[in-house]
Amino acid sequence: MRELSTDQLGLEILHLGDCFRLLTSVSIGRIAFTSGGEVLVLPVIFLVDGQDVVFRAKVGSKLASVEVGQYVAFEVDSYDAAAGTGWSVVARGLAEVQSEAEGARLDTLGMKTWGGPAEERAWVRIRPASITGRQMAAGKD
Repeated sequence: MRELSTDQLGLEILHLGDCFRLLTSVSIGRIAFTSGGEVLVLPVIFLVDGQDVVFRAKVGSKLASVEVGQYVAFEVDSYDAAAGTGWSVVARGLAEVQSEAEGARLDTLGMKTWGGPAEERAWVRIRPASITGRQMAAGKD
């Protein structure tokens, strides 16, 4: 197994391939963005499409009103308190609401939605400019 570099806190810095593997291992993440002068962090069910994160948002909601080209952060993580291990992956990039044609393609990927029919939801895509990850391995403090 390859040795990972560590950051100033002693957390292991994950390679990009490991970040993508972990990103695709969970189905719920959090998007952080600004709306109306507020910073919001909201949970979403998501998929990875190529190297992009995609999710549905209710039409008319703050989440669906993410401005084209707005810079956002998207985070997924896992923590095992008993083992003292965990990881976090953060993707930062531009968000954009998808066209109806692209939304129809994404609908075929079979993602479930929270609340309300899929027809009332718009697809949002995050095109990451950077993806970083850290992990705390067993035995690290």
